[in-house]
Amino acid sequence: MTGFDALSHPLALLIFGLTLILPILVGFLTMRRTKNQSDFFIGGRAMNRVVVALSAVSSGRSSWLVLGVSGMAYTLGAGAVWAVAGYTLAEMILFVTVGRRLREETERLNSLTLLDYFESRFRDSRHLIRITGAAIIGIFITAYVAAQLNAGARSLGTAFDIGFPFALALSVLLILIYMVLGGFIAVAYNDVIRAGIMVFGLLIFPAVGLIRIGGPGALAGTLSALDPRMIDPFSLGAGALIGFLGIGLGSPGQPHILVRYMAIDDPRRLTHSAAIGTLWNVLMGLGAVMIGLLGRASIPDVRDLPGGDPEMVYLVLSSAYFGPVLFGLLAGGIFAAILSTADSQLLVVASTFVRDVYEKIWKKGAGIPEPDRLRLSRRVVLMSGLLSMILACFAKDIIFWLVLFAWGGLGASIGTAVIFSLYWKGTTRLGVFAGMITGTAVTLVWRLWLKTPTGIYELIPAFFLSALSILLVSRLTRHPGDETGPDV
Repeated sequence: MTGFDALSHPLALLIFGLTLILPILVGFLTMRRTKNQSDFFIGGRAMNRVVVALSAVSSGRSSWLVLGVSGMAYTLGAGAVWAVAGYTLAEMILFVTVGRRLREETERLNSLTLLDYFESRFRDSRHLIRITGAAIIGIFITAYVAAQLNAGARSLGTAFDIGFPFALALSVLLILIYMVLGGFIAVAYNDVIRAGIMVFGLLIFPAVGLIRIGGPGALAGTLSALDPRMIDPFSLGAGALIGFLGIGLGSPGQPHILVRYMAIDDPRRLTHSAAIGTLWNVLMGLGAVMIGLLGRASIPDVRDLPGGDPEMVYLVLSSAYFGPVLFGLLAGGIFAAILSTADSQLLVVASTFVRDVYEKIWKKGAGIPEPDRLRLSRRVVLMSGLLSMILACFAKDIIFWLVLFAWGGLGASIGTAVIFSLYWKGTTRLGVFAGMITGTAVTLVWRLWLKTPTGIYELIPAFFLSALSILLVSRLTRHPGDETGPDV
């Protein structure tokens, strides 16, 4: 069975279908544990270290790893490994530094969301940071979710030859069912299952490919004959290399990753989570790079891939290498990667609206019965998913532009604010506000006008200019008694 013949096999469809039904079963099993808003948004701060590690890694990778990194390696060669190195190193450090301190501080301040924490930390009675942060998170995370759903629907449509609207509706339906049932707990446990499926595909797949092509030596020889730069990890230009390594700077600003640290039962166990998560990141990242290299050696001309898209190399090779059972599982791995990010981001959108906008700003902190809070949270998840589906269907070009902006914008605005708030007691409310605005503005300006001539990813200048803004404005606006943060 070669090419896309495998994709229409009933057994492949059956195995793939089972990978989609499993999350719904997890949703039903975790529904009884979701009794209040804290359970729905952060798992009641009771998640164990393995679940936190694998959930953080799985929710942070998405289709960018399975499809994007493999496609990048197909195009650029071994240099794509620096993109993996950038986020792996950053997240390893994040687990045991920012993650641990954020978990301790959010519990101390009884904060369920990141914006809860900021407002309590800076005594922001005017909601300046909450409103600004809610706008940044709401706009770009919603677009990010839409991009994930779009990628999932297109991959599903390509793999099994079904229409885009049906594939998109199926993607949204599957996510919303288990999210509405179990909230964060269902999402986290599903992430663990998906991490297993992803790492299986990204380990078994390259191993089989290497055997088929004749081993690492044969692979290197074939790639070198096509282009010697394909096997040289240092063949990238300085701008591209710095940009790849700088991808990790965005991690501290991703609310759907940070909430994993807030959910662990004991912050001291994040050291163990760091070891588990780093191992998973390395295995999955290197596997994705290897798949791209195998694809280039096996299919040198990108025009031979569906639509001339290098990101389809995963699907093409897996259908050629494996029978219907394993192919169904590997195709499920792509969908697992996409859903594990989309569901986490939908929870962030819901928590931002329900907790940060509705309860704290609109209702001005008035007491709302817990059952009403939980019902509202579920309804907002449902509405956010439907809105993302509409965006995914009607604004494809805008969404994919925004998702590139989202990682950099969130990293430069939210990420710098998180780091300064946790590690410098002199940080002020206006300093954080200035950093958020600067990070967002520089990301946009750099993306539009300066990225092409410089070759540098917009996150890098935006991150450091945002940090500089926080530093300068905080020094100008600091007054005696402002230093309310954690001890450094």
